[in-house]
Amino acid sequence: MEKDLAVKTRTGVIDCDVHHAVPSMAALYPYLSERWRDYVKEHNIKSLEPNYYPRGNPLSARPGSEPSPGALPGSDLGLLQRQVLEPWSVQYAILHCLYGVQMIHNEDLAAQLAQAVNDWQVAEWLEKDSRLRASIVVPSQNPLRAAEEIHRVGKHPGFVQVLLLVRSEKPYGKRYYWPIYEAAEQYGLTVGIHAGGVTGYPIMPVGWPSHYIEDYVSHAQAFQSQLISLVSEGVFVKFPRLRVVMMESGFTWVPSLMWRFDKNWKGLRREIPWVDRLPSEVMRDHIRFTLQPLDEPPKPEILLKVIEQMGSDEMLLFSSDYPHWHYDEREEALPAGLPVDLERKILFENARAVYRF
Repeated sequence: MEKDLAVKTRTGVIDCDVHHAVPSMAALYPYLSERWRDYVKEHNIKSLEPNYYPRGNPLSARPGSEPSPGALPGSDLGLLQRQVLEPWSVQYAILHCLYGVQMIHNEDLAAQLAQAVNDWQVAEWLEKDSRLRASIVVPSQNPLRAAEEIHRVGKHPGFVQVLLLVRSEKPYGKRYYWPIYEAAEQYGLTVGIHAGGVTGYPIMPVGWPSHYIEDYVSHAQAFQSQLISLVSEGVFVKFPRLRVVMMESGFTWVPSLMWRFDKNWKGLRREIPWVDRLPSEVMRDHIRFTLQPLDEPPKPEILLKVIEQMGSDEMLLFSSDYPHWHYDEREEALPAGLPVDLERKILFENARAVYRF
């Protein structure tokens, strides 16, 4: 891409996947009650930072995104402003805090830490830069408690989404999770499903892998499973205004899934009579995908063909995935060779239509 994104769009970019990090458990102490501060200290809980992006892995963080040696990438607002908001003339950036709240077996503790993380997001990020928006961290291991947290902060204008992780205890279409969707729809929030998830279960359909690359590549399978579940179980029939954004899922697999889903629905639709139209049509209305990381083919025209096969120019949302590093230069975050109208839709128009902007 020859020109700056701001020049090409003549407006601010909307970055739909930016990661900020809780620098330490102590950073949450001001947002916990005395009882839960004592609990965390007595149990020597120093951090809930997950290992989705292992330290030292080339994909984990762009060079220079650590505010100081040993500090977590994405834990410094000033650095994020200098490396993301200002270079790309970002109008809005949607923050996702990948903290391990969803992996705690103590549901009371998980609910308290979710509240603390959300209050920390408001005080330390949203109130300090009007360009920032965020996803609500919820204790998804207890959907009723998750819904309570959405009701607690859902009216705050800084929150535009509810954050779930793709590897879950149950498929997200199950009615078990519907209180989350009911609350999200009530406040006009999207549901964002991000790479990562619970531990204790095999992370591949055939069991446990040996290497990180197997874990990383197989995430696409988890996203496909969740998408099929959401459509088949009738989530979007029950909650017709709900939109789901899949983040760090890739999207080049979408056309083939659409074709397979439609084909088999035609023969098996008596099993799910509430799905009264082609699954691909439901997907186009309710599902969106962030851009990075992109499984980009070597020739731009091939990628354009894939997008054409998706049957919609409204399904893709721009994302830098900061501070994760999937491209060498920031100009490469947006694929080359896209038509101007499609660039504009990806860079900001599609996001405006999905989020509360």
